[in-house]
Amino acid sequence: MKQPLKNDPVECTGNLLAMRDTLEILGGKWKLLILHYLISREKEVNTFKKIQREILGISAKVLTKELKDLEANQLIVREEMPGKPKTVEYSISEYGRSSKEIINFLVEWGKNHRKHLLQA
Repeated sequence: MKQPLKNDPVECTGNLLAMRDTLEILGGKWKLLILHYLISREKEVNTFKKIQREILGISAKVLTKELKDLEANQLIVREEMPGKPKTVEYSISEYGRSSKEIINFLVEWGKNHRKHLLQA
């Protein structure tokens, strides 16, 4: 592990490490979009095909990987339903709901950023 600089406040290094951890878990093009999708549709049945159809541009391969990562980090729940054909439903976990405030903030920031660029 890299040692903090002598003039670097401990909380700064700790904050940078926390940010890195967050970006590892939530970073990339799709994870926050998937979380936002599942939070916004908590009362709906969300199957793999439905998610892929409604999040435009995501491939089946990438969606599979991102869902596995989110499940491994306990942000979503994967549930295999009985019957044939096999159906898998995805939902936001209780822990995953803790990202709602962050996601809502990012949505608002994104809207404000678009306005800012259009006014420039």
